[in-house]
Amino acid sequence: MNWPAADAFVWGDAVPSPEVWTRPGLVMFFNLECPACISRGIPFLKRLHAEAGGRVQMLAIHTSRGHRLLPQEDVVPTLRRFAERYARLPFPVALDLDGSVAAHWQTEGTPHTLAFAAGGELLRSVYGSQDNAQTRLEYLVQEWTGEEHG
Repeated sequence: MNWPAADAFVWGDAVPSPEVWTRPGLVMFFNLECPACISRGIPFLKRLHAEAGGRVQMLAIHTSRGHRLLPQEDVVPTLRRFAERYARLPFPVALDLDGSVAAHWQTEGTPHTLAFAAGGELLRSVYGSQDNAQTRLEYLVQEWTGEEHG
């Protein structure tokens, strides 16, 4: 499975690939230069994380796919500052520097969220951060947790 290596995680603990997950999870591909990612995608994932607690694995992967390819030494410090100081992310963040992980998962752009069942089956691949994309993911998390969220 094409997945970020442990040393590609720049914030939080490294997350193994979904086939070894014991709980379902969401993976959001994003980019700091993507306005929709910063204004809607990441805040949405943070809200789902708060609602689902530890019952759903969540992480974000910063990808260059569809964006400028910048040197790692330029991206990592900015990404860490974003995760720690600006967004205060409660989930891990990995770096897909060359976009190969996003390409493997056939993302259409950013934000693009993949939903995996425990054990790694890809259940959904959702591009965008508009209401209908968020609603589809929110309903899935509700199914997983057995709860309704406002």
